[in-house]
Amino acid sequence: MEIGFVVIGRNEGPRLRSCLESVCTESKRVVYADSASNDGSVALAQQLGVATVGLADDGNLTAARGRNAGYAELRRRYPECDAVMFVDGDCVLQPGFLQQATDFLEQHPDAAIVCGRRFEQFPDASIYNRLCDAEWNTPVGEANECGGDALVRCAAFDQMGGYRGELRAGEEPEMTARMRAAGWKIWRIDASMTEHDAKILQLRQWWRRAQRGGFGYAQVWSATKPLPRRLYGKQLRSAFTWTLALPAAVIVVAVLTGRPWILLVIPVSYALQFFRIGSRSHAEGRWTRAALLLLAKIPETIGALQFTLSGTTRRVPEYKSNVG
Repeated sequence: MEIGFVVIGRNEGPRLRSCLESVCTESKRVVYADSASNDGSVALAQQLGVATVGLADDGNLTAARGRNAGYAELRRRYPECDAVMFVDGDCVLQPGFLQQATDFLEQHPDAAIVCGRRFEQFPDASIYNRLCDAEWNTPVGEANECGGDALVRCAAFDQMGGYRGELRAGEEPEMTARMRAAGWKIWRIDASMTEHDAKILQLRQWWRRAQRGGFGYAQVWSATKPLPRRLYGKQLRSAFTWTLALPAAVIVVAVLTGRPWILLVIPVSYALQFFRIGSRSHAEGRWTRAALLLLAKIPETIGALQFTLSGTTRRVPEYKSNVG
């Protein structure tokens, strides 16, 4: 099986060099798709002998567009490729993963995608990095979706027409939902895949990431309407319930009954949910994690409302400090 690589990035700085060097040790079939970087990323890739393709800064820069553009260039240059390994530019491919994933694809002809464990390079740098590290640690086995890093069978990717380029977030689960509807399977194997550097050190960055997530939930929920099962309905219901529906319902009841003490239901409900989330884990920092997960409902709702009110014309907030 012939494997090619597509790396995407925007202003990733030194992380891009580490990423490209990690994939270039595996193959010479590498394409870097750049989203209008201004930090010399394209020159760096070319210096390392990597083919490049650039996206115009037209206000519609998305990871989906970058991956599609990189894949098209890869297939143009290397039509012999049977599978493509997509890697985000802030990740470093781990030795041994590609061979394990390739063997799995060869042994499972109905597998469209194989992914492994993405993990944080500096999980102890902040509670936000630890949350990301926990988020990446999904169950091993047949899965519903993958993340940005994954080995994808070209036949399945071509059949689906790739990612939906207009999606500003959540493009991976949307594509895998279409794949599963077409009979393909998605797998996560028990192997370290990529080292990631979230670099989320401030509450503001975390808030914007959660807001971006809410936008993605709403956009993908809308995009998957034709599929047998729409995605992210549970996440949207949870966000709207805790930030809008519950407070509004309690306030209305309190006003209609003339019993202001009913308003206490709001903080009591939040407290119970906080303890419910925190009691699920015995890890260090579990109560801070519980508070952040509950607080995240607010920016998620804001992001979902942004999509609902303005659709894809709304610019999704970036959370990485080095992204312009």
